[in-house]
Amino acid sequence: MSIDITGLATERIVFETSPMGELCLALHALSEPGHHPGLAGWVTATAAALRPDLADRLQEADFLWRTTFSDLFMPWAGLRGGTGRPGATLAEELDLLDRLDDDQFVTTALEFACLASYSIGGPSPLTHRPTRTRILELAAARGPRQVEFAGRLLKDPASVRAWVRRLFEDCDEAFFADIWQRVEPRLAADVRHKTQLLRRKGLREALAAVSPALHLEDGGRRIRVDKLADGRATATDSVVGPGLTLVPSHFGWPHLMVLHRPQWRPVVHYPVGSPELPAPTSVDLLKLRLEALAHPVRMQVCRSTARTPHTTGELAGVLGISPPEVSRHLSVLKKAGLITSRRRGRYVLYQLDVRAVARLSSDFLEGILR
Repeated sequence: MSIDITGLATERIVFETSPMGELCLALHALSEPGHHPGLAGWVTATAAALRPDLADRLQEADFLWRTTFSDLFMPWAGLRGGTGRPGATLAEELDLLDRLDDDQFVTTALEFACLASYSIGGPSPLTHRPTRTRILELAAARGPRQVEFAGRLLKDPASVRAWVRRLFEDCDEAFFADIWQRVEPRLAADVRHKTQLLRRKGLREALAAVSPALHLEDGGRRIRVDKLADGRATATDSVVGPGLTLVPSHFGWPHLMVLHRPQWRPVVHYPVGSPELPAPTSVDLLKLRLEALAHPVRMQVCRSTARTPHTTGELAGVLGISPPEVSRHLSVLKKAGLITSRRRGRYVLYQLDVRAVARLSSDFLEGILR
């Protein structure tokens, strides 16, 4: 994944905290605790304390932070004529969310069904009937909640916008305000440190401090992000204005996210710190799993199924191979215990067992030192 920064002034590269960005990761940790083994205690306590009505509403919209990390949580990056910077409070960022037009809001909220065109854009589902039909078909594979939500969003964006804002406000009241008060000082300190590093030692040193996955290339004209994904972004888009924002996260590990939607400012959302991984499994199982992953297509299958289940047909479309080929790769991964499956109606959905994958590195070290 790359970010073109040709001609971008240094002062347009900023480090900022984002309450909504952190809310996204907190909600993701609640819905996918397997991605965040170090947060098990917090997840258990927070989930147990949620009001039943709030828990139900979170399940209804969880594809905004579980299936994908929706760009709705960073509305400031898409506002035309805006500053390109987050708000200081959740309320301020919710006001920025209200300023997105309906087309931006709907397309971004339906990101889970628009991944194939994320990097290049496409027709609006509000006005283009084939796009609308395709989105509803893809939502059907996600279950009745997603179908209902997608249909309501396409029919009446205004009511869904109000519903989403109220949901985030209720999350703030229930648990997030306390979280933000606790983690914001640490994130602000990281922002100050990285900003000073950028000013005193330059962008290369600042990127290295953010993550070893970030590299400055092409004579300082491009940032490469080492991820199992293809994507291109520009930090000098004439529509939204120039700028690149880097946002630290307490809840982010192990995710390093890059917002690269066309005509939005690029954003790098990076974790601060990382917890310990769980205890290792057997060496025989480790060997089987490493052999299963020693294929580029199976690595892509893992990436596609890490955040949300996919059908064989969906994986075939994403990977550009035939359904029988997908089935063969899924069979190898299932034998290694890396993929789970479940049936929903006429669909069979496959998903990566992130707990098993999270243990691989510690399992490997334990295995060779045992």
